[in-house]
This record gives sequence, C-alpha cells and structure tokens, in this order.
Amino acid sequence: MTEEQLVKECISGNAKAQKTFYDLFARKMMGVCLRYTKDPIEAQDVLQDGFVKVFTKLPKFVNKGSLEGWVRRIMVNTALDQYRKNKKFQRDVEIDSVSFKLEKDDFIVEAMNAEDLLKIIQSIPEGYRIVFNLFAIEGYSHKEIAQQLGVTESTSKSQYSRAKKMLRKLLVENNLVEEGER
Repeated sequence: MTEEQLVKECISGNAKAQKTFYDLFARKMMGVCLRYTKDPIEAQDVLQDGFVKVFTKLPKFVNKGSLEGWVRRIMVNTALDQYRKNKKFQRDVEIDSVSFKLEKDDFIVEAMNAEDLLKIIQSIPEGYRIVFNLFAIEGYSHKEIAQQLGVTESTSKSQYSRAKKMLRKLLVENNLVEEGER
C-alpha cells in the first residue's frame, strides 16, 4: 500500500490502516518527542497527543512534501504546546554578538551512542533544550523560534548559545569528547 492509499484508508476510518500508519511513524516520532521532553513518560504523552492531532488533521494533508515531515512538524508543535503549557522560560540574558550556527565540526559525535547523546540533551534546562532542538536539529531560524515560543530573537540566540556551551561541557564531563575538541 502506498502512503497515499494509507492516508485515504486512515481518513475513511479503517482501524487496520490507522494501526499501520501509527506503526510506520511511532518509533521515529518517539525519538523526536524524547528530544523535547524531560523523560520517556512525558515523551509518550506527547507522542499520543501528537498522533491524535495527526489523525484529526489527516484530511488536510495535501500530499505536498513528505508525509513523515508533516507528521514530524505536528509532533514538534505538540511538544512545544506541552512545553508552553507546563513551563515558562527561565531567566534569559540577551547576547547579540555571538555566532550561533553549528560549525560542521562543532560536535564530534560519530562514535557516540545515540542514547548517551539523548540523555545529555535531556539533562540541559528545558529552555536551552527546546531552542537547541528547534535550531540545530529541526532547522528553524531564530526568528521562527522566537515567534513559536513568544520570546525575542536575541533570547532564542542566547538560549542556543548557552545550550551549546552546556552541551560541550557535558560531553567533556562524560568523556564523550576531549577538552580541546569542538
């Protein structure tokens, strides 16, 4: 069955197709949810809420772009909704003159276990983690992040800069990179 057929079957209420759809994306989307939450239980809640939204909005999917990308965006937005509902940003300090894009050799993680990296990302403060994920992993601009989270662009940049600094420190402390490595 093609993705297009699967979507049509899900929209028509076919429970077997909906289970197939869920099974197709749940594992990858759980990884997305884990990056934005503090623990697997909260990630599971976000995943379930996200799939409720996916199935509700599925009739609006117009088959432009990838279905997985569309599902991912809903999961990220659901995680952000959860974040906004539960917490507020911690005090932020404005930073204007720092380069914020990841350099291609910023983190040497080829040999790193994905689980170890996820645990480290989950250990940084929520505001830092959310901005880091949105910017470095999802590819949002600081302007888009600021709009999504209701903060200024410079706050987004500041949170990202602090997240990178904290992640570097944690990678060194956990012996995942050496002191001089970037």
